[in-house]
Amino acid sequence: MTALRKTTIALSTDAAPFAIRAERASDVVAREALLDACFGANRHTRTCQRLRDGRAPAEGLALSVVRQGRLVGTVRLWHVSAGGVPALVLGPLAVDPECRALGVGAALMNHAIAAAKARGHGAVILLGDAPYYARFGFSAAKTAELALPGPFERDRLLGLELRPGALDGAAGLIAATGAMAAIGKAPRAARRLLPRAA
Repeated sequence: MTALRKTTIALSTDAAPFAIRAERASDVVAREALLDACFGANRHTRTCQRLRDGRAPAEGLALSVVRQGRLVGTVRLWHVSAGGVPALVLGPLAVDPECRALGVGAALMNHAIAAAKARGHGAVILLGDAPYYARFGFSAAKTAELALPGPFERDRLLGLELRPGALDGAAGLIAATGAMAAIGKAPRAARRLLPRAA
């Protein structure tokens, strides 16, 4: 008879390289630094930022990725009207360059899409690289009649129906419809746009 021996196994960080969770208030500073690093200081001037300025992300759809206690990824989804059709706009999606080989971006996209679908949303729109986002089901098939509130590249405006037909008839300007953010939680650019108390 062979004696059984207890062996202690130390789990390496490779076993669970990162975790996706709901964004927390304590993530704000790290999230803003990551977005600055990924998109540059002028990120607040981009067209899609007009859909986020002064708004709160859709409930339950602001996500963070943490690895070894450090924020390494972020994505948020926002309520919009896509020419009168309710939808979400996704962005920005940012991943620490040192963690991109771990599949953080793909995992974050899949998680965000599943969470939006589970919450009953019908469609997600984004402005991004078509070859990258095609693998998640995004295409320009139903966004040709939509426009953003500023300059954009037509072939980068992509949509994904979470419910068949959710973007049928979507035409016109994409406009923000989400709840206003609390002043303390608004991004820097949005705070500059909000009126000051007398």
